[in-house]
Amino acid sequence: MKTKIPFLFILGLLLINVLSNSCKKTQQNSVQTLFANGKWQLASVSATSFVGDTIKRIDTLNTLCDTTQLFTFNIDNTCTYTNFDCLHQPTASGHWLLSSDQLSISSDMVCKDTTAAGSSKPFASAKIENVGDYSLVLLTGDIPNHTSTTKRRVIRYGFIRQKASVQ
Repeated sequence: MKTKIPFLFILGLLLINVLSNSCKKTQQNSVQTLFANGKWQLASVSATSFVGDTIKRIDTLNTLCDTTQLFTFNIDNTCTYTNFDCLHQPTASGHWLLSSDQLSISSDMVCKDTTAAGSSKPFASAKIENVGDYSLVLLTGDIPNHTSTTKRRVIRYGFIRQKASVQ
């Protein structure tokens, strides 16, 4: 009788463990859902200049900007950006696409900016450095393979999820 009690206790614990771990998880979010779940407010922009892997210079951009910049991804793969490059301007719109490996996005959105051309596609190809419930970091610029003497510039956009307004 004494040997049956520990055996039944262990069997009961195993049964509870199996049942609790076999439940279907319903709260798992895909990367696409994380992107399209609200508006992303620009928090920081920095540009890093490299020669090969050696950092030569880091510039923080938009330090004097008092304009709210919002990047919105919609579930139908459309997107908008309000006040890109700290310029009061009409909202830019376009489409976005997540890569098959979910490590990068691309967008055909054209934004007015302060470059000599006057506009650009800032997120034509962007590496996802981080995406979560409350933060998003995208890298653009010269990201692909490089040699030890290649000069390149990488721009890092840091966003925070904007709280939904209560109405």
